[in-house]
Amino acid sequence: MSSIAESLVNKLNGLNTSDSAPTGQSPSAPASPTSGTPRHGSVLDNGTNIGSALGRKPSVGGTRPSFAMSSNEMERRGSAGSTGRISRRGSNIVMTPSGAQAVYHTRTQDDVELPHAEKKTIADHLRKYESLLTLTPQRMRMIVHAFEDTLDNGLQKDGQIVPMIPTFVFGWPSGTEVGEYLALDLGGTNLRVCLVTLQGQGKFQVTQTKYRLTEEQKQDEGQKLLDFCAECLDSFIRDTLGRTEEDGLLPLGFTFSYPCSQDKIDHGVLIRWTKGFGAPNIEGRDVAAMFMDSLKRFNVPAELTALINDTTGTLIASNYVDPHTKIAVIFGTGCNAAYMENAGSIPKIDNIGLPKEQGMAINCEWGAFDSFDHQHLPRTKYDIIIDESSNKPGEQSFEKMIAGLYLGEIFRLIICELIDAGDLFLGQNTYKLEKAYAFDTAFLSLMESDVTDELLTVIGVFTHFFGVETTLEERQFFKKLAVLIGTRSARLSACGIAAIVSKKGYLDEGCAVGADGSLYNKYPNFANRVHAALVDIFGEKGKNIVTHHAEDGSGVGSAIIAAMTKARKDEGYFVQY
Repeated sequence: MSSIAESLVNKLNGLNTSDSAPTGQSPSAPASPTSGTPRHGSVLDNGTNIGSALGRKPSVGGTRPSFAMSSNEMERRGSAGSTGRISRRGSNIVMTPSGAQAVYHTRTQDDVELPHAEKKTIADHLRKYESLLTLTPQRMRMIVHAFEDTLDNGLQKDGQIVPMIPTFVFGWPSGTEVGEYLALDLGGTNLRVCLVTLQGQGKFQVTQTKYRLTEEQKQDEGQKLLDFCAECLDSFIRDTLGRTEEDGLLPLGFTFSYPCSQDKIDHGVLIRWTKGFGAPNIEGRDVAAMFMDSLKRFNVPAELTALINDTTGTLIASNYVDPHTKIAVIFGTGCNAAYMENAGSIPKIDNIGLPKEQGMAINCEWGAFDSFDHQHLPRTKYDIIIDESSNKPGEQSFEKMIAGLYLGEIFRLIICELIDAGDLFLGQNTYKLEKAYAFDTAFLSLMESDVTDELLTVIGVFTHFFGVETTLEERQFFKKLAVLIGTRSARLSACGIAAIVSKKGYLDEGCAVGADGSLYNKYPNFANRVHAALVDIFGEKGKNIVTHHAEDGSGVGSAIIAAMTKARKDEGYFVQY
């Protein structure tokens, strides 16, 4: 099995559909229990899983109401479940150091084969989860209709659930943009600094350096974080490029991919942090102005020209290379979309006085669709548990059902439900599976990719990472469950794309959709499932909408927008924006 484990580790080094394992306070994710905290229902010195006599320790930030068992239920089950099979709940009660009663079991006969789920039981469960996780074409069309209405509401006025933020990127690139431009990308894990040389006709060259962000920096004072960005940019310009002040100021596009309200291209008030950031004294303030102050204090030879979102950058970069691209989407740790709207269809910016046919890139921030009211998305109890135990309950409902950060957790919650029901891993220590977000979405991707008869990769996942043994029938069930979860994510993602296609009338003429993010790029069959869902929604015309791998939005896209903005202002066109 060691060779399987090594193979898994090697695969995981290059595959992580949630971008990075959630640390600290990940976007809408609960903090994982710390190892030093005593808990009722923990693990004895011999590694035996024990459950509290008052009910099991919650495995997700708060409670797991749907799965917890009362003390009476535990006593009823004793050492045998209602089916007469050996239960993992144990056969005795001990007093833990914290003073709580706990029931436990140990394996006293190592030569006895572990009981496993029966084929009929697995088949019954599979039918249940197929019913819960499958989206019919009719249901998807209903979601698309509600989604389109929500997008319209966001264009009408400020303060809507899906904010539909005007980015002040005016129209499409001409394709003739040329020159050297800087791009700075503050991501969830790294700070990336690029010099992008635009060569026109969709061609470009990139020189870049990455700087690792520590958790301390992500939680430190907001101005200190921006000072760090300025120092890294200065180091890149002087040390990597060999430039000084005498060479002049390079135009800079700053990719700041966190929800901001903008009333001009080089301005942006941070609405809220996401992606695990929590730096104080920056929310509600103009990030661009704060960063300009950092550039000035550190004497950085760069001029901030545009503050953009990575999804907007992806839209512009993809269109620069392929003008047929009209929509950009991100499916990774989170999710988002951007597209080009006519100014006449954005009543909330009528005061600017733009010509009605003037294009304006819109950053949808659509992960918030159906938040708070929860009227349209088919949430299961697992989705509700994830939402209620997150650091932002009620928010980002769409994102929590489709994004890479959450798919593995949906799988884990279902597995924990089956463990608690006595249908999986009887007599085995399962404490590793009981930690919130322990089951990375990358594991689902690996299981779906397993084509061996015995599903050897699935064996490796459960044995190497969680220390439990599985039968072939159980492994087949796990793979089918992964397919259900991944397919639901892709089909819901297609609903968002379909809403923009329908709103803009792109169906008949067709369009390309630039897609990026680790879920789209690395999760097996994700793109094919999106395409199949579009056909289910629109019929055969759905084939006119084709997704493709997007261009580098946070680097190249940022530089192109900087070039477009400089050219626009040099021409005197709405220079105040």
